[in-house]
Amino acid sequence: MRLAVLAVATLACLSACGAPGANAPPVATAPEPGVATEATKSANAALAGRLPLGDQSDFEDANRGLLAQISEDITDDNGNVVWAVKAHDFITGEAPDTVNPSLWRQESLNAIHGLFEVTDGVYQVRGYDLATMSVIRGRTGWIIVDPLLSKETAAAALKLVNDTLGERPVTGVIYTHSHGDHFGGVRGVIDEADISARNVPVLAPIGFTEAAISENLLAGNYMSRRATLMFGNTLPINATGQVGVGLGAGLSQGTIGFIPPTEEVPGRGTKRVVDGVTFEFVDAANTEAPAEFMFYMPDFRVFCTAEVATATFHNGLTLRGAKVRDFLEWSRVLDYALVNYGDKSDIAIGSHHWPTFGQQNVTDFLQGQRDIYRYTHDQAVRRANRGETQFELAEAIEEPAVQGTHFDTRGYYGTLNHNAKAVYQHYFGWWDGVPATYNAWSMEQRAPRFVDLAGGEDAALAAGQKAFDAGDYRWAAEIFNNIVFANPKNQPARDWLAATYEQMGFQAESGAWRDYYLSGAAELRRGLPDEGSIRTTSPDFIKGVPTVELFNALAVRYDPSKMARDPFSLNFVFPDTGETLALDVGSAITFPRPGVPSGSPAATLTMDRAAFNQLILRTRTFQELAAAGEAKLEGDPTALLAWFGALETPPFWFNIVEP
Repeated sequence: MRLAVLAVATLACLSACGAPGANAPPVATAPEPGVATEATKSANAALAGRLPLGDQSDFEDANRGLLAQISEDITDDNGNVVWAVKAHDFITGEAPDTVNPSLWRQESLNAIHGLFEVTDGVYQVRGYDLATMSVIRGRTGWIIVDPLLSKETAAAALKLVNDTLGERPVTGVIYTHSHGDHFGGVRGVIDEADISARNVPVLAPIGFTEAAISENLLAGNYMSRRATLMFGNTLPINATGQVGVGLGAGLSQGTIGFIPPTEEVPGRGTKRVVDGVTFEFVDAANTEAPAEFMFYMPDFRVFCTAEVATATFHNGLTLRGAKVRDFLEWSRVLDYALVNYGDKSDIAIGSHHWPTFGQQNVTDFLQGQRDIYRYTHDQAVRRANRGETQFELAEAIEEPAVQGTHFDTRGYYGTLNHNAKAVYQHYFGWWDGVPATYNAWSMEQRAPRFVDLAGGEDAALAAGQKAFDAGDYRWAAEIFNNIVFANPKNQPARDWLAATYEQMGFQAESGAWRDYYLSGAAELRRGLPDEGSIRTTSPDFIKGVPTVELFNALAVRYDPSKMARDPFSLNFVFPDTGETLALDVGSAITFPRPGVPSGSPAATLTMDRAAFNQLILRTRTFQELAAAGEAKLEGDPTALLAWFGALETPPFWFNIVEP
């Protein structure tokens, strides 16, 4: 529907619901939280009726090879719970009214946890973080694939392996891609000193370091804030709250670290031998992550799909925010895997979920995964080429047959609707091509005018309630959202918007959609939370970041309005790493230049990089470091202070669901 048509429909609906004028019906009280409406029950029942939810084949694969389980909660050094082991034990039996039945099935599978033998010499630890940690037995030790998000969960996983299978050293680490849940726990299984002393290879795909830092440090604050909604970090874990994310049970709440790889492996068919085990790597960049690879282990006839193929339709554009992913390339990579490894592989494992067993099943799995990404790509582009906007084509693309027969292609994480929009954005950008929307007013400026057009807040509330009662929650959400953005103190509007988001969450097949809607409802009802944040700027993470990338991250915190002096340059000397860096500080930007010191710096700061990390993280002051003899400043100290003073520390808990 084009903008003009939408505007007419908006006016018609609001007029029919009592606007304009002051004779709007009285404002009713929003429904109590936690109860599914008849519309939600009906929608969930309709989906259950057309899917083979009783199929047990996935449950057989997910339970196969169970060797041992962790029975106690995983905690950090201070006793804080990082992962509640039994939190999802309530997910059994039939789905309650408040959970989409297809999502309930998926989360029943994700709740299965423990150490599993995939085949002799290949093991997985599943259910103790969002991701799966795979463990391969080498000639002398363990090769760890994707050491989870937090060092505490990774350490607990390795302990479970050693306690069950016999203790061995870690003789190799593989990061399949650049997302934090696949490398953030590395310090729970190994550290830099051990890597250096024993020459342990840490392998990652080409471009890994740059991509990991870009997502987790440069843009990490905004992504992490949205991720708290997407993963339901602040929700209670129960049938009216978080039940899982589709991709896994949830995010651990521990210490995120970073150790750079010793090698970034390029190409397809590139072979490396790690502790006697042969790996054949397949570059899969710009599919699920900017830097990613899959690999084949001929000794075991096992193919690792990383996160390119999982037991869910993935995201073209994740709700937390990321670079748009290329579905055409994604399908091509999967086809390459199908053609070159499908008939060689008896088992497929991934970075999430459970394995696929049997050569024919592996082939079917890879083909189904390929087809869902290619279908979404081709149909979105086909419709765009005939003039449909991202919103129109997302509504029009029908569910393909493969989604009715292959549960791993269903939208438990990504969805057909928003992935179609992502394909549009990949080619055409964020704009729908309508002139009126190119330079439209922001929501905070537009919402009061929308409410005035409706005849005031009460009239708009009446229109929203009518849509809610009809089960049209998408339209109800739009109306109530405008009232909240026009007047965030309107409590009935907040309550009704929260109730609407809740029903949308209860109906969502995607765990990410459910969590985002329910988290939005919770923030409207209680305000911003003060716990459940995701922090990537920990000491464990920062000390692994290359120096120039750390200064690039500081550059995006530079607030020019706080700089009151003429441009200047600073030199930094880090004796422990043997690095020098010049920093141009201008009226609008700062620009780091490694290895080329400025000839006329306003000041030169000499200190170990480890001490600089403490200064940036504000765990020690410059005065403390200087008094301890760990920092020396030559030149104008006010220049350094001016630069530090212009660095902004962004708040984590900023508003999203209200102005």
